[in-house]
Amino acid sequence: MKTIKLILLFTVINSAISLAVTRDLYQLKIYHLKNQEQETQLDDYLKNAFIPALHKAKIQSIGVFKPINTDKPTAERLIYVFIPFHSFDTYIQLDKTLAKDEIYQQAGASYLNAPHNNPPYIRIETILLRAFEKSPSMNIPRLNGNRKDRVYELRSYEGPTEKLYKNKVEMFNKGDEIGLFKRLDFNAVFYAEVLAGGKMPNLMYLTTFENKQSREDHWNAFNNDSYWKELSANPYYQHNVSHSDILFLYPTAYSDF
Repeated sequence: MKTIKLILLFTVINSAISLAVTRDLYQLKIYHLKNQEQETQLDDYLKNAFIPALHKAKIQSIGVFKPINTDKPTAERLIYVFIPFHSFDTYIQLDKTLAKDEIYQQAGASYLNAPHNNPPYIRIETILLRAFEKSPSMNIPRLNGNRKDRVYELRSYEGPTEKLYKNKVEMFNKGDEIGLFKRLDFNAVFYAEVLAGGKMPNLMYLTTFENKQSREDHWNAFNNDSYWKELSANPYYQHNVSHSDILFLYPTAYSDF
């Protein structure tokens, strides 16, 4: 009897470990900046210290994005940093890994040792996400155009309740909304559930386009697609989004994608 119980226990543990490694973990860091000086300093840190250190730690495909059309004098400056992790342990150990990297410490010295009265940012906002079952890992977008023309669309969907939020996640997975995006070639980087963040319950996904016109054409095709009309009209999937945010971003010259 004890042998059977041990076998069952190991089976559960192995299943949990398997699940943990088959769906990636994502961190989205949002830097809030007040001026060009902070933006320049952060760009230098990310390009010459942080991203090389992550590559050295075998964390690849780091995305760095900035909002499109934020040239208003009063607009807050933002930089979005997307980091994919293949395991929770890698995420937890990252600070220790960076602390042991002497090259990183030297390259990022001005940022890491910034004084209290001249910090390199206003604040850092962090969102922790877990990839959807039907899209368990990120994808590098297949784009050929000039980076300055690209449109990366980050969408956030909040649910009115936890149950209805899960219904929207199911709509992407079992309802195959992800399959529709793939068929229409939206070049999605990720689809993920928000595990921790300022807006909960919530899911997020990032699609990419060559330019603004391409973005409009893709969404027109999506909204007119017969499968989407059928799926969105399904009574089972009604009222599962209470608030949505749409952000238009472009990749920096030093972003991995």
